[in-house]
Amino acid sequence: MKPCAIVRASGYTGRELLSCLQRHPRLRATVVMTARAGAQPEPPVFPGDPTIDALDLARLQAVDGVFLCTPHGAASEIARRALAAGKKVVDLSADFRLRDPALYQRTYGSPHPAPELLARAVYGLTEHARTTVQDAELVANPGCYPTSILLPLLPLLQQGLLDPAAPIVADSKSGVSGAGKAPSDRVHFGAVHENFLAYGVGNHRHTPEIHQQAGTSRIVFTPHLLPAFRGMLSTIYVTPAAGLAASGNAAAALRSCLAEAYAHEPFVRVYAQGQPELRCVQQTNQCHIAVTQSGPLVVLTSAIDNLQKGAAGQALQNMNLMLGLPEGDGLS
Repeated sequence: MKPCAIVRASGYTGRELLSCLQRHPRLRATVVMTARAGAQPEPPVFPGDPTIDALDLARLQAVDGVFLCTPHGAASEIARRALAAGKKVVDLSADFRLRDPALYQRTYGSPHPAPELLARAVYGLTEHARTTVQDAELVANPGCYPTSILLPLLPLLQQGLLDPAAPIVADSKSGVSGAGKAPSDRVHFGAVHENFLAYGVGNHRHTPEIHQQAGTSRIVFTPHLLPAFRGMLSTIYVTPAAGLAASGNAAAALRSCLAEAYAHEPFVRVYAQGQPELRCVQQTNQCHIAVTQSGPLVVLTSAIDNLQKGAAGQALQNMNLMLGLPEGDGLS
């Protein structure tokens, strides 16, 4: 059994990681901490859960891998210490997702806390970075919205199947757990129940991450808050390249491209017919994708569990690879 640490295990993603690791055959969370030194230990929430101890960076010496589930800005110093001790690090915050420290400052409103580490970080969209993740010491785990958008888009962009001048519209909806565990007026039950809204329109923090990884700024991204706890569904409107549009078989061609790209991927399913639903992916590390013609456009629909494939599940995929373990361990 390989030992690992979870920092800030009391949040939604930290708890999701604990759940995955409890069924992992080769990896155990032997160090489970908050993100605050001197904090009072937090007792187990459920029988069989560990006590969550105060942050003690010296305890990272005793593990092989470190999961950072902290807010942005708080992960960098812990990552610096863990890397200096020779540990593998998967950061679930936003600290290492953006390659440009100036872009990070514009996006998050403060200077990057560890710009010297940015060149060492691998963006861990696992299906598109498997080889580099295997050799990485520091992985930036993708955001949940970017995961749901990039998985259906990247193969199509890479194969030149989309009109290079047309905007791409990504209309995404997330369960309320995507906002994190901290209470607020926006995520209070009374504000969410029987309600639905767009937020962060035109300025959401995941937009620069999506643009960076897609290699284009023509993606228009709008997130929405669903009256559900977990799950994420993105509806993406694309214009096929001129030759495909004229053929009348654009949707079939795009579907074929995605089916070929993900034919051997255990966590991505491309539908031959029908549409993904949240209930099909909740509590799983799956991404389900459908492709449908709609007039001159093609509609891509993708569904993930924002706490699994959008966070903890993908982080465990990456850590498995980094530690030389079977990629799907703890995720079946």
